[in-house]
Amino acid sequence: MNADVLSYLRCPICELPLTESGAGPVRAVRCGRRHSFDIARQGYVNLSAGRAPHSGDTADMVQARQEFLDAGHYDFLSTALRDAAAGPVGPTGPAPPLVVDAGAGTGHHLARVLDRLPAAVGLALDVSKPALRRAARTHPRAAAALCDTWGRIPLADASAALLLNVFAPRNGPEFRRVLRPDGTLLVVVPAADHLRELVGPLRLLRVDPAKAERVAGSLGRHFEPVGESAHRRRLSLRRTEVRTLVRMGPSAWHAEPVRLAERLAALSEPISVTASVLLTAYRPR
Repeated sequence: MNADVLSYLRCPICELPLTESGAGPVRAVRCGRRHSFDIARQGYVNLSAGRAPHSGDTADMVQARQEFLDAGHYDFLSTALRDAAAGPVGPTGPAPPLVVDAGAGTGHHLARVLDRLPAAVGLALDVSKPALRRAARTHPRAAAALCDTWGRIPLADASAALLLNVFAPRNGPEFRRVLRPDGTLLVVVPAADHLRELVGPLRLLRVDPAKAERVAGSLGRHFEPVGESAHRRRLSLRRTEVRTLVRMGPSAWHAEPVRLAERLAALSEPISVTASVLLTAYRPR
């Protein structure tokens, strides 16, 4: 595990610092009270302490997300995050600044941000083991940990210079605790017209029109917005790409494969799809 990232991690049971032990395929991190947490052979560390209430995205969802992102369809979003991250991350003293992606999935966006910040290290947090297997290898300066970000995040107070939250749950009190006083939180949510051409024909979940306001309300006690930008692209997709898009998102839990195939067959190619998101930067109050 990346030693610089490890210096920021804390035991999820007693909150003491962690050190790595073991070698080869048998590795773990331990605290001074001998609480031990295994490092999987794929490279991520399990810091859930047995408290993860759900298993997150399935292997099929993760594979679909990897395919869709690798095809470049959401590069506009990665670019927006990179540009927004370029200014806020400053030095932290002897340790390199830490970028945390809460709900990182495969770590795709985290890797792009780290490319823009050569002095920083990154940590991908997620509850999905299939996602973390990929996130742990997504960038040479990144590490990955399994934890439920709805609970206490296994990081020291004021440790993160930058916190990313892309299409993922938000824990305002914990985000505020782990973010440096001069740090920045970047939150991405789908806009009301996101994937609008597919919602009706494919019976997908609709974006709550008031989602941005609800997100702002949930963070308002702990953060103040310092900037907001809308990012929109028209995607030209084949049916197979649309199927991949559906498989990677929340509608995958509800879309019955046979029905989805029938509805996809009724669409004419190429299929024009709106990808539309809101990116908001926050500073701690």
